[in-house]
Amino acid sequence: MSKGELYTIITNKNAKGKKGSIVAVFAGTKVEPIIEQLLKISAKKRAKVKEITLDMANSMKTIVKKCFPKAIQVTDRFHVQKLAFEALQDIRIKHRWDAIDLENEQIKQARLNNKTYNPLVFNNGDTRKQLLARSRYLLYKSPQNWTENQYQRSQILFKEYPDIKIAFNLVQSLRDIFNTATSIQVAYTKLAHWYKEVEQAGFRAFNTIANTITLNYRSILNYFINRSTNAAAESFNAKIKAFRAQFRGVKNVEFFLFRLTTIFA
Repeated sequence: MSKGELYTIITNKNAKGKKGSIVAVFAGTKVEPIIEQLLKISAKKRAKVKEITLDMANSMKTIVKKCFPKAIQVTDRFHVQKLAFEALQDIRIKHRWDAIDLENEQIKQARLNNKTYNPLVFNNGDTRKQLLARSRYLLYKSPQNWTENQYQRSQILFKEYPDIKIAFNLVQSLRDIFNTATSIQVAYTKLAHWYKEVEQAGFRAFNTIANTITLNYRSILNYFINRSTNAAAESFNAKIKAFRAQFRGVKNVEFFLFRLTTIFA
């Protein structure tokens, strides 16, 4: 909210980002104070909550389990996919640092030999360092959404770095599971096959993701019941940030929260 301080905000999806969206606002992310306040709501009202979407933070799961015992916990699919994207980008970044080191070494050698350094330029006009830097955004997108330039760049990238291609395919496979699986049973089977592909690829970061999915598989699979996501919460979070930017930051937190709750609570 201000100066790096975090607030936990519980929202109601049915309000669609308008009046009645904010259920509660808590300073910090500690479990006990949040549970203490939520338990002030009657058990009968809390029992009406059928489904809660959340990220993979254990603190949030503890709060939901204690305060909304009858609600189905749904791990947001985009948080799962984000982990995969970050693992893919991590591989690209490591190659980029290697490319920078290689270029620096080649420049030094050229100067020692009184020669002009001329970097290798690929067919699309990128140097190796530029290729890895400019591939960042295309790796976030599906191939069908690539521009002509991005397609050309991807062909060069995947030829030069086969491991990035393998990692990219793993990310796309995970996205396809969420997009195409029609039931929990189908998704469970597809995730098992994906897990096997990750093991065969041998990427440490992807093995970590696969283990995270295994530990949270029940709540991840709950997505396929109603295909609910955390989009409403993320959208409301963006709305709060825009509200904050409109007033050029938060000088008085209490007054800012008063404004926020007057409009959205």
